[in-house]
Amino acid sequence: MRRSQLFSLPDTFALALDTARAPASSPDATDPGLKTSTGTGDAIAVAFSGGLDSSALLHLALAYARMHDLALFAFHVHHGISPNADAWAAHCRASCAALGVTFDERRVSLSKPKSGVEAAARKLRYAALGDMCRIHAVRLLLTAHHLDDQAETVLLQLLRGSGSAGLSGMEAANSAPDLLGNPDLVMARPLLPVTRGALEDYVVANDVHYCDDESNLDPRYARNALRLQVMPALAQAFPGFQERFARSAAHAQSAQRMLTELAAQDLAGCLSADTSGDLDNATVDVAKLRTMSLDRVQNLLRHWFGTRGLRMPSTAWLAEMVTQLIEARHDAQLLVTHPDCHIRRHRDRLYITPKLGELAGLRDPDDEGIFVKYACQFRWQGEASIDFPDYGGTLYFDAGAEQGFDAAWLRQQALQIDFRKGGERLKPAANRPTRSLKYHYQACNVPAWERTRLPIVSLSAGAGTALLFAAGIGMDCRHLTADHAARIGLRWQSDPV
Repeated sequence: MRRSQLFSLPDTFALALDTARAPASSPDATDPGLKTSTGTGDAIAVAFSGGLDSSALLHLALAYARMHDLALFAFHVHHGISPNADAWAAHCRASCAALGVTFDERRVSLSKPKSGVEAAARKLRYAALGDMCRIHAVRLLLTAHHLDDQAETVLLQLLRGSGSAGLSGMEAANSAPDLLGNPDLVMARPLLPVTRGALEDYVVANDVHYCDDESNLDPRYARNALRLQVMPALAQAFPGFQERFARSAAHAQSAQRMLTELAAQDLAGCLSADTSGDLDNATVDVAKLRTMSLDRVQNLLRHWFGTRGLRMPSTAWLAEMVTQLIEARHDAQLLVTHPDCHIRRHRDRLYITPKLGELAGLRDPDDEGIFVKYACQFRWQGEASIDFPDYGGTLYFDAGAEQGFDAAWLRQQALQIDFRKGGERLKPAANRPTRSLKYHYQACNVPAWERTRLPIVSLSAGAGTALLFAAGIGMDCRHLTADHAARIGLRWQSDPV
């Protein structure tokens, strides 16, 4: 017999919730797929829509909370989509009052979502649930997903052509800080081993009242189409298919955990030595990627994107990116555009860089010879810093710097800030030759895409346009002073992106 048949529904629920509440180090937390916290406190909350599933969940959670002396909350999200939404909220409020359960609700508003109504509503719903958990100091949120939901999820992912991550379905418990906006919150699904039929029997036997959501009967939504048309046919031809789908999902979860472990090891081995301690700015050594199989490279890159919070690309996009970034000639400066960022290659390293907006100070190459864009003229009057938003940052004037210009002399100069036009030269030290900025940028390993956004500071045209400072390189030594007390060093800080 299946384990779910050996226990009553309250027993199955209690066992699942005990596991979700157990600290990660507890020997009772034996499921390797279960992501628990170090303890979920003395309060639990139910995501309560008022439907059959969440009504059964609330009824079960109330009995559990009383037995374990836990505070119980019910959180409702009013989407405003259905004309019955007000009635559902009123039903939830009244039900909780009758049961003595603390109730809270949030109203959210959908505004022409690009990703579809279902996806947009889901994001808003979970963000609202996470906010209510934070306000009420709840660290364990229960949702009413059950075995039939798991089967639907696996089948939907299969129809979308998903890999092992998608086919893993839903976990018994997990944290979702991006979705819930709360890194300390655990979301558990204690009804995941239970069929919808068992929940229907439970609400009838215990006289649990609930609302019917008319949108669940609309086959235009993919999940409803599966529930109304495909699942009944599967149940007739393959009785008990839900348990077998769940078992396949568990196998996929195990495979995905191993892939994630391998990807983490591979990524650690491929990070460039000078960036391996900073995952947010780490670069990947392309030479090491070339020693791996294509499958292993793609697994590593998916993991890398995940660590940076980027959306997962399609298989076709990833394969094309690997071809461009890895197989191109060694000195090629390549750019692949991801919806969330840019993937670049420089000196056989892969970089993830943000998509940057245009700066007013930049020149459009197409305007050359047609429009003239002049540098920004300014004078230094003793400020510690001057903001230059058109150039994307702040110019700092550091008093008492190790190297710098004479403060009195600098005050007298008419200065200008601009982006380089080409041909500029700088002498960084007395014992070093004057070289082009391009040479210095290459020597300093400044990637080409960063060079175009690094400004230079010069004496203005009337003073001979002598270059004083180039961001990313440093100051020209020919105007530096030996007087330590009077030194002012220039330093550029780009605005955060």
